[in-house]
Amino acid sequence: MIEAVGLTKRYGAKTAVDDLSFEVRPGAVTGFLGPNGSGKSTTMRMILGLDR
Repeated sequence: MIEAVGLTKRYGAKTAVDDLSFEVRPGAVTGFLGPNGSGKSTTMRMILGLDR
């Protein structure tokens, strides 16, 4: 299972991800959708440990 609780990422004064929480259960097909600049890539980088 992947669980994220309260993820937040800021670049200076710009907030890319703000207090995001979610859970993905094993075997579940899950979509990760949003408009350009909504923090999708930043969120994935935090989950992978590439950003803090």
